[in-house]
Amino acid sequence: MKKALITLSLFASSWSFAQNQLHQVLVVNEGSFDYQTGAILEPVTIGSYNPTTQLYQVVDTLENMRFASDLVIDGNFYFVAADSKIFKMDLNTHQEIASISCPGVRNLAVHQNKLVATRGEYMTTYDSYLHVYQTSDLQLIQAFDTVTGPKWATQNIVIDGTTAFLVVNNAYEWGNEKGIIGQLNLSNLSYGNEVDLGPDGKNPDNLVKYGSALYTVNNKDWNGTSISKFDLATNMSSTVNIANAIAGCGTSALRDNKITYQISMETSLNNFDINGMNNIGPVNGINVNFYELAQEPISGEFYASTTDFFSTGTVFIYDALNTEVHQFAAGVSPGTIVFDIRSSAGANETSANFSVSPNPTNDILTIQGKPANELVSLLDLNGATVLSSTDETLNISVLPSGIYYVSINGTCQKVIKL
Repeated sequence: MKKALITLSLFASSWSFAQNQLHQVLVVNEGSFDYQTGAILEPVTIGSYNPTTQLYQVVDTLENMRFASDLVIDGNFYFVAADSKIFKMDLNTHQEIASISCPGVRNLAVHQNKLVATRGEYMTTYDSYLHVYQTSDLQLIQAFDTVTGPKWATQNIVIDGTTAFLVVNNAYEWGNEKGIIGQLNLSNLSYGNEVDLGPDGKNPDNLVKYGSALYTVNNKDWNGTSISKFDLATNMSSTVNIANAIAGCGTSALRDNKITYQISMETSLNNFDINGMNNIGPVNGINVNFYELAQEPISGEFYASTTDFFSTGTVFIYDALNTEVHQFAAGVSPGTIVFDIRSSAGANETSANFSVSPNPTNDILTIQGKPANELVSLLDLNGATVLSSTDETLNISVLPSGIYYVSINGTCQKVIKL
């Protein structure tokens, strides 16, 4: 059970067209562990995929770990949750900087100098399901007991401002699954304000934020799937049942303004409209049984992994039209997929003060907030102008599909041409 992560970005532009770039893709290969014999059949590895050369390599092996469950990037470092330990690694050399024992560690999140860790283990009871560490040296700052913190196993985390929202699912105690969103105040390290998602919102596996709401994909009591919405403005929650079978672990992700998910053992992907809170049909062109899903925030490309859980793993990359653009062999059980996004040297990032819609589109772009008579330029990925106008619309129907940038007065916003 893993965490999917997605961010939305605006881009700054100058005559040199500085922009954010995808430097590498980190893949956590969970390995293979025989729970009957206690033998590690394939070790946990961390892999790095270079999107420019399209080459993949194993950059580290985490010895004696039965599995791994999460990875988060923080500046020049990244942290890995693996079985009973948390590792701090150098983002460029992949050398281990520090590690700390944390049995049952599940998911991680970083806020300033604090690393938040959730915990849970099959049929194991802990006296604390929520830890906070220093990012500098992994020293424990606080372990919340079951009186001052969550009472049951916890998992996915989303940080919004100075609040860490986390799901309390108790997923490892069969028949006693929970569906709770808890809140950790990162300023004073106090926990509370739990929200119960109700009987149909039990066992949340994934947690994402879009707009002013949180969304969970729930496995219920392992006999069905639902999606819950928690409105941060009103503190109200609602849940919609979407299937009579489970979505499994990790096979859901926020993709643009939809939740894309897959039911366990099936080969079709499905889309869920988070605005209307309803299914909007299958994803055309993709028919593979996946293990992990994640959207790359710069290009919008969709990464999806497959595995046989004991010998092989593959990561597929799809464009906005769901056409496979590349695939690469990864280690066994490629799970969490994280994107190392870096800014071009010397770039000064600003937010665009205009908006474009619809986005994506294959026809007419409308620019809202454009000053009168101001020149609008449409740039390709190399920074070359392909269209320009002083109007409030751009006809892009004749352009090839891909990523472009609408530029006004040195600020840019990404658009996708279908």
